Amino acid sequence: MNVVVVESPAKAKTINKYLGSDFKVLASYGHIRDLPSKDGSVEPDNDFAMSWEVDGKAAKRVSDIVDALKGADRLILATDPDREGEAISWHVLEVLQKKKAIKDKTVQRVTFNAITKSSVLEAMANPRDIDMELVEAYLARRALDYLVGFTLSPVLWRKLPGSRSAGRVQSVCLRLIVDRELEIERFKTQEYWTVEADVTAGAEPFLARLVKHENKKLTKFDLNNEGSALAARAAVQKAVFKVAAVEKKPGKRSPAPPFTTSTLQQEAARKLGFSAQRTMQAAQKLYEGIDIGGETVGLITYMRTDGVSVEPEGIAEARSVIGNVYGETYVPETPRYYKAKAKNAQEAHEAIRPTSLKRNPGSLRLEPDLGRLYELIWKRMIASQMESARIERTTVDLESADGQTGMRATGQVVLFPGYLAVYEEGRDDEGDEDSARLPMIEEGATAKVLDARADQHFTEPPPRYSEASLVKKMEELGIGRPSTYASVLTVLRDRAYVRMEKQRFIPEDKGRLVTAFLEQFFRRYVEYDFTAALEEQLDLVSDGKLDWKQFLRDFWKDFAAAVGEIAELRTTNVLDALNEALGPHIFPDKGDGSNPRTCPTCGTGQLSLKTGKFGAFIGCSNYPECRFTRQLATSEGDGEAEAADKELGINPATGRAVWLKNGRFGPYVEELAAEGGGDKPKRSSLPKGWTAATVDLEKALRLLSLPREVGAHPDDGKTITAGLGRFGPFVLHDGTYANLENPEDVFDIGLNRAVALLADKRAGGGRPQRGQAAALAELGNHPEDGKPIRVLSGRFGPYIKHGDTNANVPKGADPAALTLDEAVALIAERVAKGGGGKKPAKKAPAKKAPAKAKAEAATDGAAPAKKAPAKKPAAKKAAAKKPAATKAKAEA
Repeated sequence: MNVVVVESPAKAKTINKYLGSDFKVLASYGHIRDLPSKDGSVEPDNDFAMSWEVDGKAAKRVSDIVDALKGADRLILATDPDREGEAISWHVLEVLQKKKAIKDKTVQRVTFNAITKSSVLEAMANPRDIDMELVEAYLARRALDYLVGFTLSPVLWRKLPGSRSAGRVQSVCLRLIVDRELEIERFKTQEYWTVEADVTAGAEPFLARLVKHENKKLTKFDLNNEGSALAARAAVQKAVFKVAAVEKKPGKRSPAPPFTTSTLQQEAARKLGFSAQRTMQAAQKLYEGIDIGGETVGLITYMRTDGVSVEPEGIAEARSVIGNVYGETYVPETPRYYKAKAKNAQEAHEAIRPTSLKRNPGSLRLEPDLGRLYELIWKRMIASQMESARIERTTVDLESADGQTGMRATGQVVLFPGYLAVYEEGRDDEGDEDSARLPMIEEGATAKVLDARADQHFTEPPPRYSEASLVKKMEELGIGRPSTYASVLTVLRDRAYVRMEKQRFIPEDKGRLVTAFLEQFFRRYVEYDFTAALEEQLDLVSDGKLDWKQFLRDFWKDFAAAVGEIAELRTTNVLDALNEALGPHIFPDKGDGSNPRTCPTCGTGQLSLKTGKFGAFIGCSNYPECRFTRQLATSEGDGEAEAADKELGINPATGRAVWLKNGRFGPYVEELAAEGGGDKPKRSSLPKGWTAATVDLEKALRLLSLPREVGAHPDDGKTITAGLGRFGPFVLHDGTYANLENPEDVFDIGLNRAVALLADKRAGGGRPQRGQAAALAELGNHPEDGKPIRVLSGRFGPYIKHGDTNANVPKGADPAALTLDEAVALIAERVAKGGGGKKPAKKAPAKKAPAKAKAEAATDGAAPAKKAPAKKPAAKKAAAKKPAATKAKAEA
């Protein structure tokens, strides 16, 4: 018997079918052990000794492997063919050796780049030993990330309360986003004008642009105001032109290479709108295998790679498919061979491609994400081996009779589409491309201007990074590894260092603050070149050219010294440095020559950065006499004047002053409490979409009047109220909340609409939220209980909803044509089969565990831990006091 260990259960099931009954294939479910998320897991003073801990869930899987080995002759480690896969195999072997499960059994390592029968059988015929150089590269990287994360993060927590963590690659990626935002803020817009004309030269009209004016070749900013542009337009209108030259240049466009991990993430973001994480999840499923005709088959090769080469059989198959589908004219004379251009590319594996190009995307029935991604990979691979596109670029120069004015028209024609018939690589930021087709124009012909226009333009700042452009930039700079990009970007979003708007990254103030802190006190460690140089050294470790512990010693010596220096600084020193670094952002110039740091409330204090329990904010130096505070940066379009507290007027009903104030959580309105009374002041935050600049006394009084009584519900007479809550505007009746679309609705919603919204909410409807099904049809109320019956659109197709019961719409039936009677019958059929209604939660068996231990387990949300020795309660308790340590785990 042979025991084979792979990473996932899906792979285990497929590979077991390929290998037969002499093999037992088990899954490790990824890494079985890791460094515990606490201090001391890596010990620099003990030659970087690393303390590993088997994951609680993995213990059962290890036991299964140990049991299987009892009657086996051979252990085959068949984890993924990259550094992480090599490390998993090493961890499994180390744990099994400690459990004395190996003894005299043969241990072999095999790798395959695709989960197909031929690839797996070939790998089994060519076993090898574990590659310790790859393992040492993993150990160096894991120790490095741990030491950076667990050393920097506590410094952040002490010096900048509210900060979450720092990481070796994460912090540099964040700096890229912040630096781009600073670039945008520093950008000075410039005005420029262009003059274009519709021209004819004996054939259909074409577009030409002014390139010479007053016998001078124009540059971009020569026409920088309306007057000069109109003068140039007039010169074009009165001139008589002749075609001075017609130049045609043949050109070629060659296809892009097949996908690497990075380019797959970029193209999926551009063409499909996928995040890096979503792309990798879909790619993982395609690699591990999909059921096709009763057999599970891997559809693509290994998806974590920076190589662009393809095995000879893959190239041969591509050429064959191209000839059969598109014709021999689309097959180049010789195969195309590619070499990676990315910095630090190791090219250890071939590019991402379909395992068989004969599986046309249209012939497969896949989940939506898998189908779209597979089609992208298939087309890219096919295109990479196709003939180049042949194009003809044409330039036409027009000259006025006096030689003072010149115009130019450009265009291109695709003579032979080649690979463009299948696929064209996307771009992050579309530039101008002269793709218009020009008519036949003879040199020397007279050209007539039909119409001329002068258009105003303004230069634009560089665009914010999208996922695609950020991944591309990181790869160009050699920062991190493409296989880690998805997790790095997810961490930045999860920790609220950045937010996404229109698919672009915008740094939050928290992210700016962390970046400024690291640039001021750990600048070397967030430098792009330094981070890339670390990657190069790690590659030397994997090549066996650098000792991994010497690499760590060299890094730790300087890094520990830098951390020691900052630890000695007082928090006030840190804040002073950040005040200067972030000055232009948090104290923007008012444009009137006044000091932007002067407190708008007391007029004498100076504003500066402060830290509190919930993070950083701006406060006055005259505290506690002056209690002015605001968020780090004022909203776009708001100035310090809007950020200042100001009286809006007197509430005529109470005679009390109403103020607009700005706190650390944003602007709010407040009605002062009665003098000498025990009442607290009434307050209300501004709803989403409202700005401080637009709030007047009338709006403030409307906000302070909330919650508002809408009326009595006709069913039970209980009051319905409307108000603003943590999650936006709502109506409330007897404990049921229904969301409102617009904050303005809360002030004028009537009783009838409120009743309808609440009924819809109770029936499971309401406004579709993210992940919630959209309604296709409202069929009416069920004849037995009066509850509404609706047809909804779900992830797996249309279905009928009645209370807690969901029934599928029959295959082939039109959901819009479904009648109430048909729906009632389908619901009854579903209930008869045991569907419908929420199943009661299974009661857990009672445990005789201390209440405190139960509370801690519930708080942590973790699986039950191994019972601690009775004599060591203090160690357990100390660990519980530092839940934030788990957060500090850096990216791989």
